[in-house]
Amino acid sequence: APGRRGYSGAGAAEFLHRSIVPTMHYQKSLPRLPVPKLEDTITRYLNAQKPLLNDDQFRKTEELAHAFAKGIGRELHEQLVAQDNQNKHTSYITGPWFDMYLKAREPVVLNFNAFMSFNPDPKPEYNNQLIRATNMTVSAIRFMKTFRAGYLEPEVFHLNPEKSDTEIFKKIIRFVPSSISWFGAYMVNAYPLDMSQYFRLFNSTRLPKPNKDELYTDEKAKHLLVLRNGNFYVFDVLDRDGNMLKPSEIQAHLKYILSDNSPAPAFPLGYLTSENRDTWASLRKGLLENGNEEALQKVDSAMFCLSLDDFPVKDFVHLSHTMLHGDAANRWYDKSFNLIITKDGTAGINFEHSWGDGVAVLRFQNEVFKDSTKTPAISPQSQPASVDSSRAVQKLDFKLNDALKAGITKAKQKFDATVESLSLNMIQFQEGGKELLKQKKVSPDAVAQLAFQMAFLRQYDQTVATYESCSTAAFKHGRTETIRPASVHTKKCSEAFVKELSKHSTEELQNLIVECSKYHGRLTKEAAMGQGFDRHLFSLRYLALSKGLPLPEFYQDQAYARLNHNIISTSTLVSPAVQLGGFGPVVADGFGLGYQVQDDWIGCNVSAYPARNGKEFLECIHKSLEDIFNVLKGRKISS
Repeated sequence: APGRRGYSGAGAAEFLHRSIVPTMHYQKSLPRLPVPKLEDTITRYLNAQKPLLNDDQFRKTEELAHAFAKGIGRELHEQLVAQDNQNKHTSYITGPWFDMYLKAREPVVLNFNAFMSFNPDPKPEYNNQLIRATNMTVSAIRFMKTFRAGYLEPEVFHLNPEKSDTEIFKKIIRFVPSSISWFGAYMVNAYPLDMSQYFRLFNSTRLPKPNKDELYTDEKAKHLLVLRNGNFYVFDVLDRDGNMLKPSEIQAHLKYILSDNSPAPAFPLGYLTSENRDTWASLRKGLLENGNEEALQKVDSAMFCLSLDDFPVKDFVHLSHTMLHGDAANRWYDKSFNLIITKDGTAGINFEHSWGDGVAVLRFQNEVFKDSTKTPAISPQSQPASVDSSRAVQKLDFKLNDALKAGITKAKQKFDATVESLSLNMIQFQEGGKELLKQKKVSPDAVAQLAFQMAFLRQYDQTVATYESCSTAAFKHGRTETIRPASVHTKKCSEAFVKELSKHSTEELQNLIVECSKYHGRLTKEAAMGQGFDRHLFSLRYLALSKGLPLPEFYQDQAYARLNHNIISTSTLVSPAVQLGGFGPVVADGFGLGYQVQDDWIGCNVSAYPARNGKEFLECIHKSLEDIFNVLKGRKISS
């Protein structure tokens, strides 16, 4: 529509859309994250421990758990509930969870930052680096402006979209006061989600500080940070009144940066953001003392970081490496996100994890993908504006002394060695997906998780601590809860498939799969409703330590440590905008497993360090999926 593009009158092109329901309409009335009952938490904890321990170990863990529930655990729980009742504006997990992320001293890259890569633009000629970078930047700015103006559609999970995702419902609900609006949505089976994290998407960064980092946001800043070839550039994308620069001007500035042939810096600053956080904090102090305050301020306050890479993507493995870590010279891992666009227009996002979870980033990606592909700001025929980019674009110069140069060199050596030791592999299982599994009345997610358990048993002959992330965004200031996919059911089923195939009929194997599916479904529902056990136990431990109490014996149990040493760490997402996502292993002897169950295929992306063989793990996953699908189709299988 011409009005959508034209900059006249209402400035329609400044926004993605104008929701008639204000963005934060539901935020006030969101339900609060429940603190589970202590006895439920202990039961769920023991259920998760059962498949990981032998009888003697389990007895000991059970004794410690019951003693904890009767003694110090009960006291801590009561204090937590009292504290929670005094802080009704937030959730009991918010403080401890921010602290957990911000106090962690490991580098953010590979340990915490995750990536999601965009699908290519369906129109091939739009996948040119300059065109896509311009269109995505414009769409990202539109997202930011739409959000800040309160025009962004609220994030709502619709169980019955025919009733709730309608114009008529929106017209009614917008007049319901925001103190009770959530209940109005709930009546039509719609669940508004927490949007408190969204403001940190823009103009935000994580600042390294000794012992505990800080999140910093400066919403007044109007510039974009662009990295290319290790060089830092900034230019304003908003004018004095907060209006967006014309897309043709943004295109001109990006073209200027892409054609700048300044050499790569000998000491690329980006490497510092890949360091241990205390090391980086002291180097940052050195940078500030050496006259770089203004330049760093530009980096920290920039709307976001656009990283332009000078090479095309070879294949999916290369894509994963590029988006998960890439060349640290051309990234600033502390920014809330880096939008990365390679020479052939392949795009992805690498995001820092302390400020928010996948839900906010995914919404941003979905909107940016939709806007930049359906209503792109510029086309391959568009000419850049005739503006003087050499004046508008500022190249940042950093003053480095010998100590800083040595710090960068050391960071580079460490980073290169870590990346060198990381393997990434992927598979696509093409013999079925969500459609067939739903037909057979089993949960697609449960089947994927069962395949991971089966695969690990086949490869390493054991059942280990497994983590699946589940959003609790249905609650005010919810973050995530853990689903524990390794259960007595998956263990029994995996052993039947891997070790005792001849003893079971196809029908018995089908029943075992159904059992796993039912149990996994229950765990998922509990976690999404804030009824897991991990965050509750984490908060009780945090409370004890913050009160200066000795660590309760329950937490000193080896079994507790083992359960929280997540060898298989998993996360899933499916979106029309996202091609694949992934993250590093969370422990040195672990796998980082990003997966998606599509209608007729299942994709898995695995990261590992030398202690584990990711390629072989994927082969075992493929074999497990094949076996499960064959059994569900009623076919006999062989070991």
